[in-house]
Order: sequence, then C-alpha cells, then structure tokens
Amino acid sequence: MNTEKVLNFFREITCIPRESGHEEQIVAYLQQFAKARGLKCKTDKVGNVMIAKAASKGYEKRPTVILQGHTDMVCEKLSGSDFDFSKDPIRYVIEDGWMVAHETTLGADNGIGVATAMAILDDDSIEHPRLECLFTVSEETGLDGARAVKRDFISGKTLINLDDEDEGYFCIGCAGGMDTLGTFSYRRRPRRPKDLIRRFSISGGLGGHSGDDIDKNRINAVQQIARFVNEAFEYKVDLCRIDAGNKRNAIARSGEVILAVPPHGEKKLMERFDDFAMRLKAEYAVTDPGVCCTAEPVVWEEGVIDRGTAERLIRALIAIPHGVMAMSADIPGLIETSTNLASVKMEEGHKIVVGTMQRSAVDSQRIFLSQRVAAVLELAGAKVKHTDGYPGWKPNMHSHVKDVCVASYQRLFGREPVVRAIHAGLECGLFTEKFPDVDMIAFGPTLRGVHAPGERLDLASLDRFWAVLLDVLKNL
Repeated sequence: MNTEKVLNFFREITCIPRESGHEEQIVAYLQQFAKARGLKCKTDKVGNVMIAKAASKGYEKRPTVILQGHTDMVCEKLSGSDFDFSKDPIRYVIEDGWMVAHETTLGADNGIGVATAMAILDDDSIEHPRLECLFTVSEETGLDGARAVKRDFISGKTLINLDDEDEGYFCIGCAGGMDTLGTFSYRRRPRRPKDLIRRFSISGGLGGHSGDDIDKNRINAVQQIARFVNEAFEYKVDLCRIDAGNKRNAIARSGEVILAVPPHGEKKLMERFDDFAMRLKAEYAVTDPGVCCTAEPVVWEEGVIDRGTAERLIRALIAIPHGVMAMSADIPGLIETSTNLASVKMEEGHKIVVGTMQRSAVDSQRIFLSQRVAAVLELAGAKVKHTDGYPGWKPNMHSHVKDVCVASYQRLFGREPVVRAIHAGLECGLFTEKFPDVDMIAFGPTLRGVHAPGERLDLASLDRFWAVLLDVLKNL
C-alpha cells in the first residue's frame, strides 16, 4: 500500500511543537486543515478537536465510525542536547526501513495516528461510513483531553483508537493508572569551606515506556543514583543537588547528584564510585549496554541540603518499589500491576518532588500499590498527593469491531493476528466510562523506544496497518 500521504502529514506534524499542555499550534493546524477542505470541525474548551466527514457513496446507511488519536507527544532528549521542543522541528532519518529520531523522541506516539486519520479525511477515493475523527490533548500527562470530552462531542458507536504500537496486534483492554507524588521540604545550611564539590552522573540508560517496557528490567537512574549517594554517606558527604528522571510515564534513563566531599574522604569516595560504576555496568550489561557513570569537579556557590532531609530522601528513593509487582492470572504473559519511580526534582521554595506512577488492570490493586508507595514517602517525612487516575478498559471478547478487524487481517495477510490487552494506559478506559455503549478497539503500526530518544517507526508495518484500517472501514 502507498502510505506516502500518511507520511507527508506526519512530516508536517514533526515540525509543530506539541508537548503535552502546549498543543495550541497542532490544534490550529487541524482547524486549518478542516477549513481548507470544507469539513465540519469543532473544538472544545481544552483543545480537543473533532473533524467529521460524510460517508462515501454507497455507505450512507452504515453507522458512524470514530477514529481517535492524541495530538501531544512525550518530549525527551539526550543529556546535553540543545534541542528545543518549543520551536525546533524533530530531526529524523530513514534507516533500514525505520524512521528514527536519534537525539529526541520522534512523536510517532501518537503523531502517526493523527496523520493516518488526516490522510483518510483528505482522500475522497477511500470507501468509508460517516467518520468522526477525534483528536485529544494531553494524553501523555494524564489523559486530560479524553477526561474532558463531553457526551455530545461525538455520536458514533464504534471507536478505533490509533494509538497501539505493535502491528499485527489488536488491543481490546488496558490497565488503569495513577500518579503518587511525594514532596520533601528542606533547609539549606552553609557547606564546609574546604569541601570539594563533585558531580556524579549516570547516563546512557535505554529508558522506555513505563507500561510497555517496565518488564524489561532496565536501569532506573533515580534509584541507582540514590544507591550511590547512600553508599557515599559513609564518607561524610553532603547533598547539594539531585536531579534524575523526567516524565511520569518514562523509565528514568539518566540522573545526577552534586555532593560536597570532605578533602580527606575524596580519594576513597572516588574509588567507591569507580567500583560502583563497574558493578552497574555488569548488572545492566544486557539490558542497558550503553550505561555510563562519570564524575567531575563543578562550582557550587549555594549551601547544602540539611543532613536529615537528605538521608530520608535518599533512603526513600531506595525503598520505593519499582517494576512489575504482579502478572495476570487470567491472560498469560500480561503484566497486571506495576509501579514506576519516575523522577526526583528540586523545585523553588526548598522543595524536592518525587514522582511515581502506578498501573494495574485491577483498580483495587492499583490503589493499594499507590498506598504502599505513599507509606514509604510518608514514613520518610514527605507530603503525599495522588492524582485522580484513570480506569482500566475491560476486554470485550464479543466485540463486533474486533471480529471485523481479525477477519480483515486474515483475509489480507493469510495469518492470525494477536488479540490482547496491554499494560499501558489508553484513552479507551475513560471513553468506556463516558460511552459504555461504544464498541472499541486499538491498533497501529509498530513503534519502538517510545518515550525515549531513539523512538522509531517501522515503515513496512505502517503499510500493513493502513491496509487493514481501510479494509475495516470498508467492511464494518
């Protein structure tokens, strides 16, 4: 299949800033797209856009189909990169059949879904029933756009979510999620005048999606940098600064601390750090072969974090659970419950914020796991806040759109697709609450490394995804 039109729209999208919470330019782009083609378009107060297109000839009596994707992207870049997501176009290359952004995230999650819907809206030769293309905002930061969709914003009873990442798989269920944040308050005290200031860094972790990749046992830079500081306390160091991880739904790839080191302990501390670096390289040789540990002198004019807070923070970061907590007893191989220790950031007002995210297909287990994380943080003296979270999407094995999708894939490619639930969160969970009578499915082309630099799109899988989607629209 020729997917050049899809790629052309996606290339345009890669030039538009669209970090979660800052989707104004992509919203305007979609509005102008609809206006130029005379398509009905409406935008709600949060920035969700719905573009409708009448059925093609002969399909007027078929039920409306909703095509849905989200406009925002996770903005992650390599340490030291000067890339500015607020203005710079994404830089990508085509390598061995993949579209790849080496320095940053690519934004194919979910820009390729948006581009696919636009390509269908733009092409009058495609056979389809009436379409409602729903483009939501701020999916990556808590499904805020889907949460804000009003009941009268769409009318269709079949929804195809274009935000899955494995071609040949049809998703009919997902996990629910929520964030648990812990805030530590600290005092600055003067540092010892003769102390040496050193910055210790971990970088080169693969990172990845905190749902899809949480079972890969990749390095968590937040926990590992805390592990080193905990060892360093033996040498009477003081903590000046800590910064590790970034997005709530990404596994932490890098982190750093600045320590004030007494001169008499510096040699032994550097030897301990070298030993720590070797241990880390050995432990993650398979999962994160590029992990790197560095130490260097830096200038630090401010004071240090009071010792009591520093110790409680570091030990909490070590104690907070991270990774897979339970596997599904119903679906072999499916992660049921997990938690991601995502970040530790210093903020104004002498605050240090620890960010975590819990996921589960079982809502009660998700809530219990958030309570476990909160217990660690509260015992360490932090103030804890939970987000509202979002529900899971319970699989419907009797779904009509699922049956049509499976039949299309078998007819086109002569093999059986995989029908599954996933551990990542999808907007379908919220849509199920709002629109319980809507039949839903999610599928898309193959993406790898989402939520991390090096994100890539398999172009051959895009062809197959496009072929299936057009066949499904024709046969629903």
